[in-house]
Amino acid sequence: MRRKPLVQSLIAALAVGGCAMSAHATDWLQFGFDQAHSGYNAAENGYPVASANTAQWSVNVHAFGSTTALSVGSTPVYLSGVSTASGTKDLIFVVTSNGTLVAFAANDGSVIWSEQPSNQQTAEGTSGSAAIDPNLQFVYAYGLDGNVHKYQVGDGTEVLTGGTTTGKTNGWPEISTVKPDVEKGAAGIAFSTPPGGINYLYHVTNGYGGDGGDYQGHVTTIDLSTGSQHVFNAMCSNLLDLHFVESGTPKVDDCNILGGPSPGRAGQMGGIWGRPGAIYDVQTNHIFVATGNGIFDANMSGDYEWGDSVLSLNPDGTGSGMGMPVDSYTPSDYASLYGGDTDLGSTAPAILPSTSATIPHLAIQSGKDSCVRLINLDDMSGQGGPAHSGGELNAATSCSTDGMGGSVVFPQPAVWVNPADNSTWVYVTNGDKINAYTLDVSGTPSLSKMWTGPAGTSPAIANGTVYYVSNNTIRGLDAVTGTQVWSATIGGIKWQTPIVVNGHLYVADNGKKLWSFALDGIFKNGFD
Repeated sequence: MRRKPLVQSLIAALAVGGCAMSAHATDWLQFGFDQAHSGYNAAENGYPVASANTAQWSVNVHAFGSTTALSVGSTPVYLSGVSTASGTKDLIFVVTSNGTLVAFAANDGSVIWSEQPSNQQTAEGTSGSAAIDPNLQFVYAYGLDGNVHKYQVGDGTEVLTGGTTTGKTNGWPEISTVKPDVEKGAAGIAFSTPPGGINYLYHVTNGYGGDGGDYQGHVTTIDLSTGSQHVFNAMCSNLLDLHFVESGTPKVDDCNILGGPSPGRAGQMGGIWGRPGAIYDVQTNHIFVATGNGIFDANMSGDYEWGDSVLSLNPDGTGSGMGMPVDSYTPSDYASLYGGDTDLGSTAPAILPSTSATIPHLAIQSGKDSCVRLINLDDMSGQGGPAHSGGELNAATSCSTDGMGGSVVFPQPAVWVNPADNSTWVYVTNGDKINAYTLDVSGTPSLSKMWTGPAGTSPAIANGTVYYVSNNTIRGLDAVTGTQVWSATIGGIKWQTPIVVNGHLYVADNGKKLWSFALDGIFKNGFD
């Protein structure tokens, strides 16, 4: 179904984010572009030269053969050179709120195919993005039946193990949750291509608005070569590889533990809902997830609850054994975060390429408390292992007035390495503003704020320009100075994020539209 193979070394280079690539057609395979979900397309040379632009096209998001517009809260993914019934097409894949996966032609927005799983079990919907297989033959999407589905990219034919549509833990479709009425797939599907030739797919769960019901955040990791799974639960992590049932037997097939600081909820919550889901770091060869509100008691003997924490796991989704992650970070004020509904995990960790000789592997974690925490990924708490609290490198300044101004951080930060001087930049947005920081590694690593701009959504970065949506305006800001160089008008958005690939910007909005903007057809160094 595909015209060209994927060059795996390109993915690895983009995951690190430390080098500029020569201009050529490329793909945007998962939320945030690369395995670290940096939002940075280093292969893109498209650049806007006008201060404003109009859409190349916009279309109502709808299923194939229908004209009914569908709402969409997800971010598109993009695959070039796909063989379809109507010829070779560059395709944009969008997951609608009702779980329909739609494939659009990138040149004009026409619908090529769509698929919606049956047995939908919730009305609230999903906002998680699809992901395209590393081998470029399949696209994966979460359905509201609780399963991850696998489709052929060219025509939407679903891959069914054993010829059945029943969810499985060793075949397609793959179970992500057996209680989709209380566990939501809000985050995107992600994949990794670690050394060794085995590729993994990740899907995470959280709860619905109001944190109602018996839900537990967890990571389902799928071995793409065999279809086998590992499950790491943020609550009762000692119950290995279990998809908990709803209101089941405590510590047998569920984690509904009575007692604790919030009676009846101690074994619930801990949702994982940062926009990218699981983050894979090629340098440490680990995945990282951040959990939301829930009890943290893993620092006590015999307890395994990881609310408001950042967890490090092996690429196959396992920990270090006996319910322990490989490592963890939990803020020292975890109890007040839980009590105040101030989720640490309102974003996923953002990997920061570092040239520090002493602390070479870094990430930031921002949350609903508006703090921006800098974490050493080689020793996340500074105490040599998981189940401790505190230990961020910038404890004295992470929540200062130089931070995010008291407003919650929902958008995923974006990370850029400036090819001019190899400096690392990170862009954090919330309801008040966007802050641009640089990473200083001259001593203990720290962040320096460089400029501030209008509030907005998760950014995408290409060719020295930061693109994001503020209200109903797409802004393009110079990545170094923050000067606005381009803007365009669309409908308002909430969770959606633009992608920039092959000289175009694509984004969906709350008006049920998908938009395409050509970046003026100007390419600084050519395009093939």
